Amino acid sequence: VQLQASGGGLVQPGGSLRLSCTASGFTLNRPAIGWFRQAPGKEREAVSCLSTNNDITYIPDFVKGRFTISRGKEKNTIDLQMNNLRPEDTAVYYCATDLGQASSYDLCHSGPANWGQGTLVTVSS
Repeated sequence: VQLQASGGGLVQPGGSLRLSCTASGFTLNRPAIGWFRQAPGKEREAVSCLSTNNDITYIPDFVKGRFTISRGKEKNTIDLQMNNLRPEDTAVYYCATDLGQASSYDLCHSGPANWGQGTLVTVSS
């Protein structure tokens, strides 16, 4: 199982970024997959998860309405669209999955088994 995240960068407050996660070693037709982030000095938190067997998503309240998770245009990719970004969204963003977990809600609330490398998102003027 390999996960490759990309798309991070520097963006001004109120701006948008689209992150992409490319999965290999498994197919996105059963396990849940999600995006998590960790800001300096803070614990890692889930920001969006997708059940790949039924496309049900789970979005925590603190990013609901701003972040959207979806299948990417390329095969075996999952995107995270982030709009109206705030300085507090600054963090390293990771995509993660667990082959034994199909529920987006459960993946976001448990600890995924497989993690990709992170991509840094910096929101600053």
